[in-house]
Amino acid sequence: MQRREFLKNAGVGLVSASAVAATVSGDAQIGNGTATPSTGELLVPPCHLSVPTLTTPEGPIPIHLVRAQPDRIISLTVCTRPFRAAGARIESEKLGRKTIVHNYGHGGSGWSLSWGSATVAVRQVLETRERQIAVIGAGVIGLTSAIMAQRAGLKVRIYAKDRWPDTRSTFATGNWSPNSRYCTAEGATPEVAKRWEEMARISFRMYQSLLGLPGDPIEWRDSFFLSDGEMTGAHLPSTEPEYPALESLIRDLMPRGEFLQPGTHPFPTQYARRNTNIIFNLSAYSRLLIADFLAAGGEFETREFEKPGDIAKLRERTVINATGYGARALFGDESITPVRGQLLRLIPQPEVTYGMQYEDKFYMVPRRDGIILQTQAPGDFGNADTTPDRAAAERTVQSVADLYARMRANLPCN
Repeated sequence: MQRREFLKNAGVGLVSASAVAATVSGDAQIGNGTATPSTGELLVPPCHLSVPTLTTPEGPIPIHLVRAQPDRIISLTVCTRPFRAAGARIESEKLGRKTIVHNYGHGGSGWSLSWGSATVAVRQVLETRERQIAVIGAGVIGLTSAIMAQRAGLKVRIYAKDRWPDTRSTFATGNWSPNSRYCTAEGATPEVAKRWEEMARISFRMYQSLLGLPGDPIEWRDSFFLSDGEMTGAHLPSTEPEYPALESLIRDLMPRGEFLQPGTHPFPTQYARRNTNIIFNLSAYSRLLIADFLAAGGEFETREFEKPGDIAKLRERTVINATGYGARALFGDESITPVRGQLLRLIPQPEVTYGMQYEDKFYMVPRRDGIILQTQAPGDFGNADTTPDRAAAERTVQSVADLYARMRANLPCN
């Protein structure tokens, strides 16, 4: 199109838009309907312009819809959560003249428990009286362990094959879930539960200190749990073990969830519950951790470890092993069970500020770097396959689109 023709057509568009604006009043609000000052007639916008709302004591809250289309998928990743029936392994082991402090096996709770887990591990590091230590692994457990060691006055070097954004922990959902496959109900002994509670409380306190920083590494967001039938909870596949209700130990930390009464929300399901949770914006948060580590004098060294003997070659005598699922092969730890998790990321929508779980169909987290969608499948537990499944990802997106189609059908303008 020639420049003159483009400007001519653009002018027509502007005139048309002005005419529409003059017809509707400058105070008219698309989505709610507003009376014109001249006639008092209520203008109701077309359904495709309407925004569903949630009725709250504080006033209506818009529920902006996700643009759930397969061609908006910008990332598709698979990771293996390192689940242990007895919970995370945080204990010391002698390897020749070196002391290995293990810190791995957090299941799906690594991000959530990282600061508390690092605190417990560093206590054991300090017992060795070494002033220079090594950390193996540059994921969230490795970075937080290194930073906590620095805060204790130690000099730290991180050895890792991969760094952000290639570490496994980068592929996490990014929400506060301290009891996500942390241990089995049978493995939740009083000692395990007590340690879990301490780690959760330490971590929670740290996250509150990170609110409001540039890039919003940590945010509080509303989320909704939807169900077409009885509201039973997490809707995990029956092929997984029974997990304990450890959340009851920290109930005082989180806001209470609330069931939404029919007519107060736009969701087309029989049950809906509203919760408020912590979201980790992993891109900003990971950069913050790396920057803090380097600013405190930390060093990175690229190195791959295939067997325990490779650790013996390090110059440091005390080593924190934060290799996550990699510890299964490195140390032959068969107690680690892989739990496959596929995430897809849609193009970011800043206006979408709520999370959602719809039974076992999908779980959604509104991060700054995209809309994160995750599903649970019966074959995920014990599955170490990290091959992305594009067809499954598109089915997940379709589940979101179907839900929103039902929501649109219930709009008042229909």
